[in-house]
Amino acid sequence: MFVVQNDGPPSENEKGDEESGRAVTLLGDETYPEGGLEAWLVVFGSWCGLVAALGVLNTVATFQTYVSTHQLSGYSEGTVGWIFSLYTALTFFCGIYIGPLFDKYGPRWLIGPGSIAVVASIMTTSVCTEYWHFILTFGLLNGVGTSLLFTPCITAIGHFFRARRGLASGIASTGGGIGGVVFPLMLQALFVRVGWGWAIRALGFLCLGLLIISNILLKKRLPAPKNISAHPDFRILKDKAFLLLTIGVFLLEFGLFIPLTYISSYALSSGFNESFAFQLLPILNGASVIGRAIPGWYGDKIGHFNSNMISVGVTIFACYVVWLPFGNTTPGLVIFAILFGFATGNNISITPVCVSKLCHTQNYGRYYATCYTIVSVACLIGIPIAGNIVAATNGEYWSLIVFTGLTQVLSLAFIYAAKGVSVGWNPWTIF
Repeated sequence: MFVVQNDGPPSENEKGDEESGRAVTLLGDETYPEGGLEAWLVVFGSWCGLVAALGVLNTVATFQTYVSTHQLSGYSEGTVGWIFSLYTALTFFCGIYIGPLFDKYGPRWLIGPGSIAVVASIMTTSVCTEYWHFILTFGLLNGVGTSLLFTPCITAIGHFFRARRGLASGIASTGGGIGGVVFPLMLQALFVRVGWGWAIRALGFLCLGLLIISNILLKKRLPAPKNISAHPDFRILKDKAFLLLTIGVFLLEFGLFIPLTYISSYALSSGFNESFAFQLLPILNGASVIGRAIPGWYGDKIGHFNSNMISVGVTIFACYVVWLPFGNTTPGLVIFAILFGFATGNNISITPVCVSKLCHTQNYGRYYATCYTIVSVACLIGIPIAGNIVAATNGEYWSLIVFTGLTQVLSLAFIYAAKGVSVGWNPWTIF
């Protein structure tokens, strides 16, 4: 049986709103509507933005596999991996300023330029032919643009939800999973019919429509604290629980993007045909849609840290019990994709909520961005290191699988330590 632990640094209470049928969370002198038209429109705006931003991020395996066998076929996997590691790293690294800017000014002046950058990068990627072209357009421009979208889309939800933040964040983050299902299938079909150029342009036009909706609907609600700075402040890492959680998330993300990037290449190297190899990513991302929504709701009941740790445990099981011994079989690879997608989908959606439990909402952007700025280093080095590990074992992927599982084992230990420092070491405490 779980033991209830109060949520966040300050105390909070809930009261029923009989007329609307929803709960209103009281946090000091602030209220959180926990629903209503305005709040759910913000969630929908966040969802649209994350379909475009994280949908492309979850499609990197398709990009990696295609360019490695076409435009950049003369380069090693590790070298090509730097394009996508730069992209994922910048997605999180730039948040070091974007988070404080959101806390001070809101999302409006962030998601507009971010939308322009993302659409422009996709359109210019459609005409790339050289390695440095991809570095500049997909790696640099897309990474910065996605960062401008990613942080506001996540943190804006915290201004409308507290007790139900796991559910709301989970629903919004399903956008990234749905994009990760639709985009690879769409590109796979269009590559054959219209070629690389127009396939990528079609993706750009789809993202443009989604980002227009996001720009209209996304907003913040709570006022910024007086004299809040728009500059980053790493002194918040003196908070031991926050530091331990940041290390845990660093290790989590270090291993998370390795299967997302290499699962299609792994399938091809194991003798599966190209059609099946490309379909694995939509299967993984489809499972991640469920993993983002259901555990988010359940995390509000059993504790967000607990939900996160359970999912990391599922990831470890998927790597060592399914992928490593049975990854060379069709059922084994499909089951791994489903388990890994479901578990990491929850990790992606619930980790920001875990961060929010260690700070006040007005500082949520700063805490979230500081955490993920450090995590960006893992995203930068994880994919190339994985590619070099495969090369060091003569193209055998067993070493990559062992390495991925190890990052998740260590991540689980640090996340549990962060919870222990915050509320005690009883594993059944709700937190």
